[in-house]
Amino acid sequence: MKTRTSNMTLNNAFKTAQLFILCILAVFSESAFTTEALQNDSQQSEKQSTHSPQVAILQYHHVDKSTPEVTSVSPETFEKHMKYISEHHTVVPLKDAIEAIRSNTSLPDKAIAITFDDGFKNIYENAHPVLKRYNFPYTIFINPENISRSPSELSWEQIEEMEDIADFANHTMDHIHLLEKKAGESESQWLERVMANINQAESILSKKLGYSLKYLAYPFGEFNQSLQNALTKEGYVSFGQQSGVVSQHSDFSALPRFPASGSYANLDTLSVKMRALSMPVQAFSPASNQQALNKEISEFTLQLKEHSDDVNVAQLACFFKGERIEAKFEGKVAKIEVDHRFSPGRIRINCTAPSKQSSGRFYWYSMPYFTPTKEGKYLD
Repeated sequence: MKTRTSNMTLNNAFKTAQLFILCILAVFSESAFTTEALQNDSQQSEKQSTHSPQVAILQYHHVDKSTPEVTSVSPETFEKHMKYISEHHTVVPLKDAIEAIRSNTSLPDKAIAITFDDGFKNIYENAHPVLKRYNFPYTIFINPENISRSPSELSWEQIEEMEDIADFANHTMDHIHLLEKKAGESESQWLERVMANINQAESILSKKLGYSLKYLAYPFGEFNQSLQNALTKEGYVSFGQQSGVVSQHSDFSALPRFPASGSYANLDTLSVKMRALSMPVQAFSPASNQQALNKEISEFTLQLKEHSDDVNVAQLACFFKGERIEAKFEGKVAKIEVDHRFSPGRIRINCTAPSKQSSGRFYWYSMPYFTPTKEGKYLD
């Protein structure tokens, strides 16, 4: 297969003199949200962005009506998403966005990158024709072991056909729970096994495609610090499923993406997220994403970086388990009181704050936590 040369696609700018946008800040850990009416000056949107290069990455799985609703978007809704993006955003190849951010070179304001996880055949059938019509580049994270082995999965022939606008990257060999240990497995044995799985997948992709992006999307969005360190050491850029915008503030071993399927496919809420900004977070606690079963916590702490004056901290809103939580700022540090005991599954705390200079845009940060069952299993 031949490597595709990606070109950024320039879309139309806003033309209306004034817009009222209904902002519904959806919470990814649960279905809770808050609503407020925001007035947006379209002339501000047409100005050159004063923010550092950043990109909002969308994450899709299925584009189909007959697949699991939680990970699916209908072809009709997907078409609406792409039409909206063509009118209000610039779609860039994921690899161009990552390279621009790491080298601190310019990106279009409100840049979008489109990604899919798992390599389902309905992407070829229902998404690719739409993306090709709009000339939108995109990236699919696939499991090489599953390709051409199931009627619901892509074939290598279809992948080759899609390469005119699509890049393909690593989602592990077989979509395993990366944090799950086998019986009697030590920490070093676990890490050696999962890294072998990831590297094997990358090797197959390199042989089949003729290139290696060394991008990994974590299955189920699950990761811990040991895995992040090992992947960074071997040159990978890795992507999670927590919400947020990618910038130089981001951790390139766990980059955020906005899910755009299921309950997150609503364009009223998704459009707000696509306009979001990367919150300049210095530290967050608890810092460990992997949490022990039944561990109790009473407080989350968020610390902003020194140069974060555009963040309106007075209007910081944090959400956890479907509820808004009051945050108390002391300088650049926000303390968020909770009463929580970690139970099996995945959960996130999400924080947003308005930009002072960009009307209608919000800084966004999400911290995910992963907890196993008492048997050490991680839930799908």
